[in-house]
Amino acid sequence: MPLAFDLTGLKLSAGGMGFLVFCIIGVAMLAALARRELTTELDRRKTLLDAAAGLLDNPRLTICSDGYPRLDGDSHGHRVRLEIVSDSLVPRRLPQLWLRSTLIASEEAVGPSIGVLARPAGTEFYSRVLCLPDTLTPTFASDIPMLMRGGRATEEALQLTSNLFRTLFADPTLKEAVITPRGSGIVRQIAEGDRGAHILYRQMRFPISQVSPDLVRNALGELRMLNDVLRPPLA
Repeated sequence: MPLAFDLTGLKLSAGGMGFLVFCIIGVAMLAALARRELTTELDRRKTLLDAAAGLLDNPRLTICSDGYPRLDGDSHGHRVRLEIVSDSLVPRRLPQLWLRSTLIASEEAVGPSIGVLARPAGTEFYSRVLCLPDTLTPTFASDIPMLMRGGRATEEALQLTSNLFRTLFADPTLKEAVITPRGSGIVRQIAEGDRGAHILYRQMRFPISQVSPDLVRNALGELRMLNDVLRPPLA
């Protein structure tokens, strides 16, 4: 039987091959662009706490596995740690960038732990309040949901901390404040993710190049107030 050739099929195959090559080139270009944007984003992340380093004594900057910096140092006789935390776990909400500030007291006190978490969603993996054993009734009124938890918290301790928590949470960017015998902690929003990058590409991009030194300076002052509120005054 004589062989038959379908020239039309060959032409279509050639056209399909050309389209395939075009698609491969397009994908390669998009991948190269994505790599370049990722490199730019990682370089931006590394410098977020550079301006804050001058506010601490003996500053030590570490770049964590997610590319965000961690800053350790000393302030007014206490050890301090500043961490950048990115969060995209809450559905139907733009990604959040948090500053997690921790003060470790020079001497551990004997006393309760008390903390407040604003707008709790149950996904706050960075929260210290959620690790406290007892659920408490908030001691101050607020227009937003508040979760108060503690450990060995007395009525006197709750009353002593009530005004301070009320004052701190008047700032809508404050997410968490906690007092422990070992020190204090604060979590505050510093940026919200870019809507387009999140919706179209499921990427976390934040319109911030530096954490403001004023914001860090205020956080350090708040940490000291939290740390001191339940400690007896020095003789």
